[in-house]
Amino acid sequence: MNTEELNIIERCHKGELDQFARLYDDYAKKIYTFIYYKTMHRETAEDLTGETFLKALEHIQSYHPDKGPFSAWLYRIARNTVIDHYRTRKSAVNIDDCWDLSDRRDFAEDFATSEALEKVKSYLSTLSPKQREIITLRVWGGLSYEEIAEITGASEAALKMSVSRTLAKIRREDIVALMVVFHFIQFK
Repeated sequence: MNTEELNIIERCHKGELDQFARLYDDYAKKIYTFIYYKTMHRETAEDLTGETFLKALEHIQSYHPDKGPFSAWLYRIARNTVIDHYRTRKSAVNIDDCWDLSDRRDFAEDFATSEALEKVKSYLSTLSPKQREIITLRVWGGLSYEEIAEITGASEAALKMSVSRTLAKIRREDIVALMVVFHFIQFK
């Protein structure tokens, strides 16, 4: 953890909660991406990202740097927020989520992105939940094995082996899926 981050956290511990905005700026995109690949739904990911940071702000006093990196603590909050969401999720679908015609986005681009996401989502669904989480954290979250170990409780060696085996499985089974995944990562 860098010194600046430690200083910000220390100031938050002293009651200067406005400093938390700097932590939000540093981690919002990463946490959103992590949650998005868990939910595959933009609005849900936005809501859960906000909820994650609200929980982190409310419990910032419970974070201690000697227990691990701030990023691992934040990802654990995000992971638990997603788990809580799925436990309490309603089965009804909001019609606005399906037919957002008032949006002025490029529909051709959205369709291509949506199609690529469906391929990625379909492929990821063939992985075990643990493999899916590790790949999401490593590939899309860009986290180190050390950080993933802090979040998941697994050893770094086990994580490296899992990623290696999963990527080998992707290469063996469907090089097109691998290309779609990495194309999506590069251009999103």
